[in-house]
Amino acid sequence: MAGFDIDGFIDEVRRARSAGSDAQAAVAEVLARAIAEPRALMAALGEPTEAGFFTLHHAPDLTILNFVWAPLMVLLPHNHTMWASIGIYTGREDNLLWERENGRIHAVRGASISAREVFNLDEDAVHSVVNPIEKLTAAIHVYGGDFFAPGRSEWDPETLAERPFDVERTRQRFREANARFRATQGVVEHGAHPA
Repeated sequence: MAGFDIDGFIDEVRRARSAGSDAQAAVAEVLARAIAEPRALMAALGEPTEAGFFTLHHAPDLTILNFVWAPLMVLLPHNHTMWASIGIYTGREDNLLWERENGRIHAVRGASISAREVFNLDEDAVHSVVNPIEKLTAAIHVYGGDFFAPGRSEWDPETLAERPFDVERTRQRFREANARFRATQGVVEHGAHPA
């Protein structure tokens, strides 16, 4: 098993991002190669131990995040306003895709992705995410822009009312998911852990 080179992966994704109109397809190919060897990827990134999203690369034209979902965690509907490619390297992620209609959103289809699979979202996509299994799920998410820039939306899970995306509210959801996960593992929470 060859070692995984994080810096080399980031450089390769950056070059693929420059592929013009086929940038997402080129990035998805790089991502597929990276997740083809999950053990090597985990050796480089560390075995997932808690939920959160961890920045591997952040620039105005490209963001690469390592997402770890707590068991049975749900993330409310949101958009990115940029294309995204998701590569699972352990566990499973269920995506529910939504469409806007008359000022609301409604679910139109779902997609389940497992380890060694890549899932692409276009720049107009609205999706919600569920980790449907009782173990941590981890994935590399590559965004064709600045994931942390303002201008994105999320939808209230109960009313489906649109509101501005709030990164801090999302980090809080990950902290809460970690607290639930630790409780099931018999670990007592002694303080806040950053997501």
